[in-house]
Amino acid sequence: MAALAPYAGHAHVVGLTGSPGVGKSTATSALVRVLRAEGKRVGVLAVDPSSPFSGGALLGDRVRMGDHSLDEGVYIRSMASRGHLGGLAWTTPQALRVLDAAGFDVVLVETVGVGQSEVEVAGLADTTVVLLAPGMGDGIQAAKAGILEIGDVFVVNKADREGADQTRRDLRSMINLSERRDGAWKPPIVSTVARAGTGFDELAASLAEHRAWLGETGELTRRRVKRARDEIEAIALTALRTRWGQVGRNADLDDLAASVAAGESDPYAAADRLLAGLET
Repeated sequence: MAALAPYAGHAHVVGLTGSPGVGKSTATSALVRVLRAEGKRVGVLAVDPSSPFSGGALLGDRVRMGDHSLDEGVYIRSMASRGHLGGLAWTTPQALRVLDAAGFDVVLVETVGVGQSEVEVAGLADTTVVLLAPGMGDGIQAAKAGILEIGDVFVVNKADREGADQTRRDLRSMINLSERRDGAWKPPIVSTVARAGTGFDELAASLAEHRAWLGETGELTRRRVKRARDEIEAIALTALRTRWGQVGRNADLDDLAASVAAGESDPYAAADRLLAGLET
């Protein structure tokens, strides 16, 4: 990571999220085709859910994106979530930095689509694309999940299906009702049909427009500083948990837990004792 740091920070990081079944993988493949036609090198991080029983993952996104397997300007990396909530894998930020430093112009991060836990991608991406589909109750789901707040571009995929216009209207109404400060970005709504490849020129144009807006307003720097802060904090907390485990064995964490369970102590006092052992 230290060796890569001077070369990173140039790629446009685009996160794609949405409920399972909205066509994220097919849409990602269609978007890659348009970006390649513009002469851009594209990296894709496709995160698949891990089985809660075996721990394995199908990593099937490579199958859906097979059209690009022989294109030297496209690199697709499947990653297993390893049970991590939020739609991403623990190592996604590090993998993202590798692709950024390797000179890719755009890096697409496709989440597993975990419903109301997928907002984490907003902290990782410069631009967050939220995919919805008609007939899936996605408008209400988006409002419940807080996705309206994180979406920079909304895509109504499978727009050839009945109810697509209604989904678009509902989405526009909810966006208009949300509070936005003056000068804030107003998310566009793009209609696409991923299997036919239609609508993705408009989506690519919206991504370019948002990237320009980020640079002009200074929002890009703010987002990337926050991203770096969150990553540093996550690494530090992971290291701290490791030390807690070591201290816990020395201070007999089981005894502390038993005293809390028996009502002889409270978890705050027990945590203070654990931290005191860490400080020494």
